[in-house]
Amino acid sequence: MALDFTSIDFETANGFRGSACSVGLSRVRNGTIVEEASWLMRPPEGFDHFDPRNVMIHRITADMVADAPRFGELFTPMANFIGTDTLVAHNAAFDLGVIRSALEVSALAGPAFDYACTVKMSRRTYELSSYSLPFVAEEAGSPMENHHDALADARACANIMIDIARRQEADAVAAAAEALKVKMGFAPAYVPGDELSKATRDAQGWAASGNRVPMQPEWAAWPQEGEDRTGDPGADPAHPLFGETVVFTGNLRISRQVAKDRSAERGANTASRVTRATTVLVVGDGFVPEDLSTGRLTGKAKRVLRLQEAGQRVAILSEGEFLQLIDGFDAA
Repeated sequence: MALDFTSIDFETANGFRGSACSVGLSRVRNGTIVEEASWLMRPPEGFDHFDPRNVMIHRITADMVADAPRFGELFTPMANFIGTDTLVAHNAAFDLGVIRSALEVSALAGPAFDYACTVKMSRRTYELSSYSLPFVAEEAGSPMENHHDALADARACANIMIDIARRQEADAVAAAAEALKVKMGFAPAYVPGDELSKATRDAQGWAASGNRVPMQPEWAAWPQEGEDRTGDPGADPAHPLFGETVVFTGNLRISRQVAKDRSAERGANTASRVTRATTVLVVGDGFVPEDLSTGRLTGKAKRVLRLQEAGQRVAILSEGEFLQLIDGFDAA
């Protein structure tokens, strides 16, 4: 066998995961990137407003895609590029969710995809303070520039998968996943008329109420912990949060209770304080992983650093990374 796959990365215009505005693809054959493609696109009609928070992240504006084809017009060339390859993505549940939701609101059919998540694999491969894409890419020997450029992100993801497979002496994505005891993902085919995903149902509900999708929740000046939740055992075990124990600190753009509820829906347990059971810390209020080196830390983050120094593996996520992991900016 040969290490063949296609990596993919989407950027979205707003909090609805089906609002794709750009995509990058890197094709790998025998462990080497051999071809790449990328497109700017208008999101599906009715879900195409640009949230300032998203623009701040990826720098794509409505004017930049005003004359671009919509997602529905570009899906065929995207699918032709992928062919029968296994898809690989960093936070793969998000990117596969983008495809599904965008197909649903575009009334288009789409094929099934086998996929793998390099976030999940990276946690079993590297010892890092953060498993965000730039940190992992650097550890994999392929430092990246232009994070949140879809093609740059897809290329970084491909290089990470290549490095992980090399370290596991695996000749296929599935073989690397098996060696790391990480379950592969499967996204079923979609035909218009099939049951819609929750993300699309929620988005259609907001649109029907006359609001942009989704509504902007208010900034919480004094975040309340809310009730801790136990992860749903029926959640997708391929999701990067499945089986993790998540703690929140700082201000998030959704309430901590909503964050805990959404984490539990994806199979994560949540807690209100950092303990030896903690595996993920989500830090809000403008925090980025680079703040670890500047001393701009909350009390919980300092506690996590002490645990890391003692040998405990804890991933530290910024607010943006967490919101992507729960499939977009969910409304409270």
